Amino acid sequence: MRLSPMVLANAEEVLREILRFTAPADTTLSRFFKERQRLGGRERGAIAECVYAVLRNKAFFTDFSASGSGPDMRRLVLLGMMDAVGIGALPSLSPEESAWLERAANIDRKLLHKSMRSNMPKWLYEKLVAQYGEEEALALADALNTPAPLDLRVNAMKADRDAVMAELAQAPIAADPTPYAPLGLRVHKKPALQNLPLFKSGAIEVQDEGSQVLAQILGAKRGEMVVDFCAGAGGKTLALGAQMRNTGRLYAFDVSEKRLSKLKPRLARSGLSNVHPVLIAHERDAKIKRLAGKIDRVLVDAPCSGMGTLRRNPDVKWRQQEGAIAEMHDKQIAILDGASRLVKGGGRLVYATCSFLNEENDNVAAEFLASHPDFELVPMSKILAEQKIALEMGDYLKLLPHKHQTDGFFAAVFERKKMAKPAKEESDDAE
Repeated sequence: MRLSPMVLANAEEVLREILRFTAPADTTLSRFFKERQRLGGRERGAIAECVYAVLRNKAFFTDFSASGSGPDMRRLVLLGMMDAVGIGALPSLSPEESAWLERAANIDRKLLHKSMRSNMPKWLYEKLVAQYGEEEALALADALNTPAPLDLRVNAMKADRDAVMAELAQAPIAADPTPYAPLGLRVHKKPALQNLPLFKSGAIEVQDEGSQVLAQILGAKRGEMVVDFCAGAGGKTLALGAQMRNTGRLYAFDVSEKRLSKLKPRLARSGLSNVHPVLIAHERDAKIKRLAGKIDRVLVDAPCSGMGTLRRNPDVKWRQQEGAIAEMHDKQIAILDGASRLVKGGGRLVYATCSFLNEENDNVAAEFLASHPDFELVPMSKILAEQKIALEMGDYLKLLPHKHQTDGFFAAVFERKKMAKPAKEESDDAE
């Protein structure tokens, strides 16, 4: 079934705005669709997939579009739609446009120049090559330019994974268990979930397997005091609350009231009552100081470049500037230092990012250890063995889409050394 010409016109309009890179693509798309209620589900899906195809392949599409004719934005949209829905679903095209798209479809992109094939800004591709070598950098780039699958986390407070799989199959929605996260499911295709009883009841949440593994390595236990320091919309918070079996106290800190407000409906669905959302002004807020030295486990999922999420947010690589990475490093160090004050002796601190760049990961971990002699690194290999996660890692967790089929994630685990008990003072009688 062919799409209408109106769909191409709408795609051109929203793509023109998104390519200004003044706001996240998903935010712009959401607002655009809200203002155009007459667009049906199929049309919305085609427009969104077209936009993301252009963002993933922007370097190649921009270069190839120069060989076509007609308005620049139409050429980009045609290439995006070809990737998203196939040439056969496009509305009537001129013979020249059809022949031009056929030529594009027949190009073996693996034969393109390496920097063009990566579809990344020059500075980012060069960082990848320096960090991984050319062959692995290209494998990573190829994976990042492939749409991410849809992963779910089963809420252990309300259901078990096998039962959820069986109920999804009745929908019918096919899903497989994720290899690393014990409560994860990878869904085939991308069905609408919002109206499913499983979703409404809080039995499932959308969460990438890598994010689920991050929550798991914190090792939160029943009855503990735990802090999710950069909670955001609370995906990991909810996973931690379920791990704690709804006992103890779990604080969800964030500096954004808007992000924390998104946690509230998810928290209501989850059935958890041990979660306490707390709005903070900064990493040295008085609300944090009151808990200093009292917390068993702290998760710092730090603000970062977001490069590990390019499968889902391909606009990030074009919106992010190289200089911002260094600025991010300073913020990450400050947040990690603030969060470390919460940890009690023998407690654990997990530093994590959704990035694969050393500046935000290994370098931050090393700098933290150098300036905090009261903490020591716990090798990730030990943590994964404790949690029975079938992953081979060294000192750090490094999840990569071309190796693990997750988003790109990094994590380091630090443990605060137990303080020696002060010697008892001798009494006056003993003197």
